[in-house]
Amino acid sequence: MTTTVSPPPARHAVARPARRSPATVILVLCWAGAAAAVGLWWQNTHSVVGPADWLLGAGRIAGLLTGYCCALLVALMARIPALEQGVGSDRVARWHAMAGRYTICLLVAHITLILTGYTVQAHTSLVGETETVVLTYPDMLKGTIGGLLLIVVGVVSVRAVRRRVRYETWYYLHLLTYLAVFLAFWHQLALGADFVGNTPARVFWYALYGGAAAAVLWFRVLAPQRLNLRHRLRVARVVREAPDVVSVIVHGERLPELAVRPGQFLRWRFLTPGLWWTASPYSLSAAPREGALRITVKEVGSHSRALARLRPGTRIWAEGPYGALTADRRTRQKVLLIAGGVGVTPLRALFESLPARPGDLTLVYRAHSPADLALRAELESIAAARGARLHLAVNTPDGRRPVLSARALRAALPDIAEHDVYLCGPPGMTRASYEALREAGVPARRIHHESFEL
Repeated sequence: MTTTVSPPPARHAVARPARRSPATVILVLCWAGAAAAVGLWWQNTHSVVGPADWLLGAGRIAGLLTGYCCALLVALMARIPALEQGVGSDRVARWHAMAGRYTICLLVAHITLILTGYTVQAHTSLVGETETVVLTYPDMLKGTIGGLLLIVVGVVSVRAVRRRVRYETWYYLHLLTYLAVFLAFWHQLALGADFVGNTPARVFWYALYGGAAAAVLWFRVLAPQRLNLRHRLRVARVVREAPDVVSVIVHGERLPELAVRPGQFLRWRFLTPGLWWTASPYSLSAAPREGALRITVKEVGSHSRALARLRPGTRIWAEGPYGALTADRRTRQKVLLIAGGVGVTPLRALFESLPARPGDLTLVYRAHSPADLALRAELESIAAARGARLHLAVNTPDGRRPVLSARALRAALPDIAEHDVYLCGPPGMTRASYEALREAGVPARRIHHESFEL
C-alpha cells in the first residue's frame, strides 16, 4: 500500500450530521397498508364454518394481500425521488425484489386456496371447477392472464434464471408487470367479495392503485421528458482514463437546475445505433461544473465498450438524479472513503466536494495494478490541494493482493471507529471491507454503501 499525504491548506467547514433515513417510516406505512388490506376481510367476514369457508377465507386474505403487493410493486418501480434519494436506490431495488417474491407466493396461495375451496364447496373435481371459474366468472379471464404474466415475470426474475438472460430481455419482460397489474385490478373489483357493495373499500383500492399509477406516469414518463427538453444533454468528448476505463464529458443547458449531487447517478441512454435501447446507471465521477457533467465507465461488456466510440454531439436521454450516497449520510467530522476499481467514480466526486479539515478526509483506492488506477492523477491533485490522505492499494508484481483487514485499517487510521465510511466497489470487495470495518469497530449505521445485488 502506498500513501500520498499533502500539506494542510486552509480549514474547511464540516458537514452537519445526517438527517434520519425515512426507511423505517416507509416500511411501517407499508406494513400498515397490508394490515388495512387484511382488515377488509375481517370487516366483511362474520363467521367461518367448515373446511370450504376456511379455504375460501384464507384464499381471500391471500388475494387481498396479492392485490396490495401489486400496487406496492408498481409504486416501487416509479423511481420516486423521496425513495431513490432518501432511502437509496439499492434498498428500494431490494424492497421491490422482496415485494415481488411475496406477490408471487401470495398469488399461488390465492389461486390454490380459492380453487380448492370452491371444489370442496361444490363437491366437484378441481379441473372442472377451474374451468368453470376461469371461463364463466366476470373478468376472470383477465385475472387469469394477469396472474400468468406475473408468474412469468417472477420466474425470469429468479436470480439463477436472470443470470442466464440478457439484461434487456429481463428488463422488457419486467415491464409486463404493468399489464399484469392492470388486468388483475379489474378482476379484484369484479369478484372480490370485500369490494362488492362496499364503497369505502372500492375507494381505498382505487386510491391505492391510482396513486401508484400517477407516480409511474409522473416520475417515469413526464419528469424525464421535462428534464431532457430542459437540459438537452449531449456528448462533448470521450477521454481514455485507463486501458479499460473511459470518461464521457456531457454538456447541456441550465445544468445547475438538474440538482445532481456528488455521489449520485443518473440513468443514461445514448441515442446512437446499438446503445439507444439501454439506459445504464453511471455515477458522476466529478462534482458538477457549470455546463458540464462527467461519468467514468469501465468497459465490461459490449454496451460499456461502445461508449469509447461515442461521437461529440451525440444526444443523451437521462433520468435522475438517483442515489443516497451523498454528504447527507455523514454524521462525523472524519470520513474514510474506500473504493474498488471503477467504484472510485462516486467517491472521487465526494473526495473533491465533502467539507473537511486537513487530515480528516481519507481515500483508500484498491485496484489490481497501477495501470488500473483510473483518475489517479486527479486524486493525487485533490489530496494535495485539500490536505487529504490517499492510500493506493494495488497487487504486488507477483499477484498478491493487499488485505484490507481490520488490523490494516486500524494501523492506517487508529481512530477509524470515529469515522463515517463511504464504500463502493465490486460486491466481493465491498462485503469483505464491510466485515473488516465492523471488526475494526465502525458501527453499521456509519458505513454508507449502495449495492444492487438482489
